[in-house]
Amino acid sequence: MITVLCGPDGSRPGGLEPVAERAALRYVDAAGLAAALPDSRALLLWDFFSTAVADTWPAAAGLDWIHVAAAGVDSLLFAGLAESPVVVTNARGVFDQPIAEFVLTSILDQLKAVHLTRAQQQARTWQHRETLLAAGRTVMIIGTGPIGRTTARLLRAVGFEVRGAGRTARAEDPDFGSVVASAELARHAGWADHLVVAAPLTEQTRKLINAEVLAALKPTAQLINVGRGPLVDHEALIMALTEGRLAGAALDVFPAEPLPADDPLWSTPGVIISPHLSGDVVGWRDALARQFADNALRWLDGKPLINIVDKRLGYVTGREQVEVP
Repeated sequence: MITVLCGPDGSRPGGLEPVAERAALRYVDAAGLAAALPDSRALLLWDFFSTAVADTWPAAAGLDWIHVAAAGVDSLLFAGLAESPVVVTNARGVFDQPIAEFVLTSILDQLKAVHLTRAQQQARTWQHRETLLAAGRTVMIIGTGPIGRTTARLLRAVGFEVRGAGRTARAEDPDFGSVVASAELARHAGWADHLVVAAPLTEQTRKLINAEVLAALKPTAQLINVGRGPLVDHEALIMALTEGRLAGAALDVFPAEPLPADDPLWSTPGVIISPHLSGDVVGWRDALARQFADNALRWLDGKPLINIVDKRLGYVTGREQVEVP
């Protein structure tokens, strides 16, 4: 039995007919998950932000595999799951190009001030100005997984100079040139004109962008967060922007989503807010469903699953090879 936890709006993945021909599929909402788990061997979290698995974990004794239809698994992982033999996979690869394009758009919007052009048009104001050249500007990308690498390659093609920040420092990386240790980010952040946050959310990366890192940035720098909201200390960010110690921030993710209407970020100078859409291009749900179906057929055939998450680290390292139970 494969159980599918439907989206919070009741949505279901399409295109699972090849899987349904070989295994029973059961669709439930969060309220029905506990009753469905005892005879489930696999679980698809179509509601990828759900925390219902932790609440129903005692009923999951027969579970072998959980697939999360998202790149980040921070909403799912908890101690009981991390210590269990249950395999966790994610949607690594689906969002790489869309998010890379979103990051490029966010940077170019700042350099070319497209939002100002639109505002002047609406005001029927003809006011010539100069814009900034992208080529030669520096970008540090925090997170050296597939999203960060795809972003690095795209930005390099445009002419940006790119470096990475990850768990381990290293030189001569094919995509980043060099990678600094994220634990030493405050020492290196001053190099960047644009600081892109694309790391997974773990206990080690929570509030990685803190007051010390923000103070190290140039006052002309821009912060872009397409990872998870809690990666950034938003109180420190608001203070840096309000005091003019940072030029701008493009934020697609937040600690609380939807962002509350009374959150001070809405009126903080230099902030561009988008509603967690950086990876959501036309057809993204179909791509997620196809990816799960492909993995489910591997599982049914007894083949190793792809995109296996290291539950200790909280992300896919690409090194795990786990046989299907």
